[in-house]
Amino acid sequence: MNSSGTIMSSSKESADQGSASSQPPPPPPPQLSRYESQKRRDWNTFGQYLKNQRPPVPISQCNCNHVLEFLRYLDQFGKTKVHLHGCVFFGQPDPPAPCTCPLRQAWGSLDALIGRLRAAYEEHGGSPETNPFGNGAIRVYLREVKDCQAKARGIPYKKKKKRKISNPLKAHDELIIKNNPKQPA
Repeated sequence: MNSSGTIMSSSKESADQGSASSQPPPPPPPQLSRYESQKRRDWNTFGQYLKNQRPPVPISQCNCNHVLEFLRYLDQFGKTKVHLHGCVFFGQPDPPAPCTCPLRQAWGSLDALIGRLRAAYEEHGGSPETNPFGNGAIRVYLREVKDCQAKARGIPYKKKKKRKISNPLKAHDELIIKNNPKQPA
């Protein structure tokens, strides 16, 4: 009886598998890009930060002050040495010895983080007009962090200038001639 019970269950399983195999399996969810994965992770981290506040802050009531507090909170996890004004290495790009100056979040990391959170806020139904990540106070804070870190390193940030092409058609024609020298003139 045990053997027939086993056979019945096996035949039932194979029948279930047969009906399941006649339907195509659902497609796997699309693989998120590195940017999308990071944006989702950043959004979840910020949401968790707001939940841990006393009292908890709903995202709908979040403002630029909460964002600024979050950025300052993240500094404790930074890996960029930022020399203080009293440090003997202040203003030196490559200090010759270690010092006790704090590690902070790099300006570029904070700037990218704000960009991702700004996009995520709007993707989650927030209005661009009320987006706390796009507030002027955030831009001022980021500019101050950038300037402070540049002075501490002794390397000013400079805007990259775009190369101007005086005559784009001429440059294109010269490139074609350079790559195909055997063409008749």
